[in-house]
Amino acid sequence: MAGISEAHSDTLYESLEKADFPKGEMLLREGEVCRHSFFVEEGLLRSYTLGEDGKEHLIQFAPENWFIVDRGSVYFKDTSEIYIEAIEDSKVVLLDKNFMDRATQLDENFRKFNEKLLHNHIRHIQQRLNLLLSASAENRYLSFIETYPDLLLRVPQWMIASYLGITPESLSRVRKELAHRNS
Repeated sequence: MAGISEAHSDTLYESLEKADFPKGEMLLREGEVCRHSFFVEEGLLRSYTLGEDGKEHLIQFAPENWFIVDRGSVYFKDTSEIYIEAIEDSKVVLLDKNFMDRATQLDENFRKFNEKLLHNHIRHIQQRLNLLLSASAENRYLSFIETYPDLLLRVPQWMIASYLGITPESLSRVRKELAHRNS
């Protein structure tokens, strides 16, 4: 587990908290303090914000074997600006900050693993920001497919459009053009 020796991983595994969240259940709401990082064993979660007009802006999907968290809230005790919701019935491991600290103290390899995860997360955010600021809708959609290849049939089109920062109608046009070009 994450570069930790088997003896240490058994100790840590016993202390893990797991929870089941039915479709539609909120794991975190705006204004709350996030107390956990969420690791998805089964199911699908999403994070989003609400604009001043009440429109949802989807930030991230978290399918199986992905983490999702409001880092600013969990690590700095800021109130959250995001919502985290189960899109499907989900089995989730709840990792609090103390778990991360214990794992790092038990095994240096975990610190390296966690650091690599963090840097990968930052890289992903930078790429996503660059796409949102400068890429065409088509390139954003192709990047979405690359990042989340198994979600096209699991997620409603309006959520994909929100993630891409386009309207559902624009997403339909992009998909139609790609289908036409590939046929």
